[in-house]
Amino acid sequence: MKLAHLFIAVLTVILAASAASAAVPPDFVAMAKRLKPVVVNISCTPANNTGADRNDLLHRDVVEKFFRSLLNSNDKREEKRSLGSGLIISADGYILTNEHVVKNSRDIKVKLANGKVYPATVRGIDNKLDLALLKISAKNSLPTVTLGNSDNSEVGEWVMAIGNPFGLGQTVTVGIVSAMGRVIGAGPYDNFIQTDASINPGNSGGPLFNARGQVIGINTAIVRGGQGIGFAIPINAAKKILPQLKKTGHVTRCYLGITVQDISSELAESFGLNSSDGALITSVASNSPAQRAGLQRGDIILAMDGHQVKDKNTLPRLVADLPVGGSSTITVFRSGNKLTLTITPTTAPDTAPAHQAAASTPGITTMDNSAEVSRHLDLATTAGVVITSVATGSPAERAHLRRSDVILEYNGIRITSSEQLRAAFAASANKTVQRLLVQRGERLFFTALKLPHK
Repeated sequence: MKLAHLFIAVLTVILAASAASAAVPPDFVAMAKRLKPVVVNISCTPANNTGADRNDLLHRDVVEKFFRSLLNSNDKREEKRSLGSGLIISADGYILTNEHVVKNSRDIKVKLANGKVYPATVRGIDNKLDLALLKISAKNSLPTVTLGNSDNSEVGEWVMAIGNPFGLGQTVTVGIVSAMGRVIGAGPYDNFIQTDASINPGNSGGPLFNARGQVIGINTAIVRGGQGIGFAIPINAAKKILPQLKKTGHVTRCYLGITVQDISSELAESFGLNSSDGALITSVASNSPAQRAGLQRGDIILAMDGHQVKDKNTLPRLVADLPVGGSSTITVFRSGNKLTLTITPTTAPDTAPAHQAAASTPGITTMDNSAEVSRHLDLATTAGVVITSVATGSPAERAHLRRSDVILEYNGIRITSSEQLRAAFAASANKTVQRLLVQRGERLFFTALKLPHK
């Protein structure tokens, strides 16, 4: 009996020690010393004033203006530079950051932890996930981060953020993971890690580390006026698109051609479902992969390739991971029965590789417009061609052209395709001033492109 009591006592001590050990925070001092060299500060000059976008609304704050004026009161030029953070992902100088940090910017500078500053070029952009891939050329190999597995992250675990808040470079904050899978309305692939580690304007693009020093997220958004509420893109989402960003500069995702909504308990009952899980199809685009697969309005999507569809936000993330051109199975509930259909997703209209015009073009890429593209991009016309990118410092940028503008005419010629536009550029290569008719929303306007002399 005494032996049993002794065994229980020893086991209690061991368990108590284990619990105490688990509650002890990591050695943040050692972590900071080890990890600060892999984090960079980013500054850039906005190329133009295009107004606030969805990220500005999430990230900007009146406090930022105060700190900028305080820190740069004697340097008016610096007040105009936007600030952000990034992480070195390869020894040869590839850096991951947020797209909104470098959007519509020029003169991008990257400052390393050792104080050295390098010019950076944008190698890839994904505005859906708000990620950008930069490249710098350093003489020596650079320290790199270890990318972790964000799927293994748990609520309550310790995390550390390092970044450039308000221009205060190499700032370290700590906290815990407050929630997983947050949807905050930032885009179609919302799936954020929420943390109470202090995140402020300028932290955007910086890493969120776990207790093992692995990156589990890219700090991206804050709640204006909120305290202890910051959001990070799960690193697994970034890892999936990095090869495409590095190889092509953009991300090609799959497209089904449907719109969906969540199912309330009342709707579930009306359809004869005993659960409100799933995504209810509200429309099916004509001649889309969904229509060809036999999907209909009123179908409830329950699973895709065996993965459960919990709600309307789950589906876009599953579709985004599908290989373009491959076949997938989709399970739906229709008229009291479960059906499994085969669907072959295609490239999404707004992520299709743009037709790059000839070298004499004024710095734009475009894609053909259509009824489906117009609906998907919420355009006011189905005519012309849609601008998909505008090169920094190009004649197109100086003419104030923007992404999603629709080119209807070129030098009086009605434009119906990107190939026709390319031919028009080539035919007018000897002219230094070109005239475009552009539609932006409901507004029509002419603009002149001034090309450099040959």
